[in-house]
Amino acid sequence: MAKGTHNPADSHEQVIVHPQLHQRGHEIQPFGSVRHLVPLDLEEVVRIEVTDRLNHLLADTMTLRDLYKKSHWQVTGPTFYQLHLLFDKHYGEQLEIVDAIAERIQALGGVSIAMAADVAETTSIERPPRGREQAPVQISRLVDAHYKVISRVRKDARRAAELGDDGTNDLLVSQVLRTNEMQLWFLIEHLVDVPLTKAQE
Repeated sequence: MAKGTHNPADSHEQVIVHPQLHQRGHEIQPFGSVRHLVPLDLEEVVRIEVTDRLNHLLADTMTLRDLYKKSHWQVTGPTFYQLHLLFDKHYGEQLEIVDAIAERIQALGGVSIAMAADVAETTSIERPPRGREQAPVQISRLVDAHYKVISRVRKDARRAAELGDDGTNDLLVSQVLRTNEMQLWFLIEHLVDVPLTKAQE
């Protein structure tokens, strides 16, 4: 260092950094729009339609995810242990789907729905009561929710294929649809009326 040059490291001066709190500002992208800078070889009108469909699916999937966690916490009865574990396993799988759908929306240049109040306004899945319900009722609610998700996914996957959005079609079929079909199968088998401890002759 040249003679006479001040080196901050040689001084005992304190540098105080103050956080900039309570910041607010305008939205940098409105909900329902898509950015123009995403080079996916998909027209803007296609990406707008697909992201809108995906946001409705995302709202239903987030609701189903949370319905599983509610059931996991509140389940009771002779099958408590099995259902407690099953509900939590399915919750984890739905959590992965939520992330995959949201990231697909973002990859298409859109804005994914995120907050609970917005999800509640958008979902087509019936809201359960706050209190505890019987295990068969919990399972039936989950089954009904899966039916809604599966029906939506099939329509959205076909539409994505028609629009030439192979990436969305692949996500919906290979991850969302197949996972929901598998989970639905596991649930329905718990609703079969068979003896629990004594076989019928």
